[in-house]
Amino acid sequence: MPLGPGIYDDLCTKVRIKTKARTAIVIIDGGNKGSGFSVQTVDFAVNFKLPLLLRSMADQIEESFKGK
Repeated sequence: MPLGPGIYDDLCTKVRIKTKARTAIVIIDGGNKGSGFSVQTVDFAVNFKLPLLLRSMADQIEESFKGK
């Protein structure tokens, strides 16, 4: 994961503040600035849990398509 702000960091900030979230993750595919992602959190430990969180989300997505 790259360190520092991503190309959609401004959008991620808006989402985090608007939702009063502790962590916000924005993933964009083919946006007006290209594809990219941004992660913001008040809990630095989230950065270490992020790969597991994303794998869990991927598993849930795959599971939702089974049998369709």
